[in-house]
Amino acid sequence: MRALIVQKNEDLGGVWQRHLERLDVDVTHVRCATRALNLVQTQPFDVIVLDLVLAEGSALAVADLVQFRQPDTNVVFVTDTTFFSDGSIFHHAANARALVKTATPPQDLAAIVYHYGTTAHDRAAHHDPAPG
Repeated sequence: MRALIVQKNEDLGGVWQRHLERLDVDVTHVRCATRALNLVQTQPFDVIVLDLVLAEGSALAVADLVQFRQPDTNVVFVTDTTFFSDGSIFHHAANARALVKTATPPQDLAAIVYHYGTTAHDRAAHHDPAPG
């Protein structure tokens, strides 16, 4: 399973990355939307952990490109604000599967990400053409 973390805080993203790697997830961590957009165009991911408030660029632009380029990829949004606390993120991003607080314990976030990554991975496997 492959995961992309888009988190401006290098230390926090690193903590999340280590927890996911303990679950045998191949993780890439970037700090800005520009780098995430470039990766989404060239590398497949099963799940993306996406900070709603990035220092540079738009999280919703990343989610939109993911939906277009990798429609089976699930997005887990994280935030330390009250943006979208009413659940409206699910109306703005079709691939949104969860919205959790940035302060969620890392092992809990890893379990959520692993669940949605596995779901996406299984769904994508069913779309692959038969070898032959």
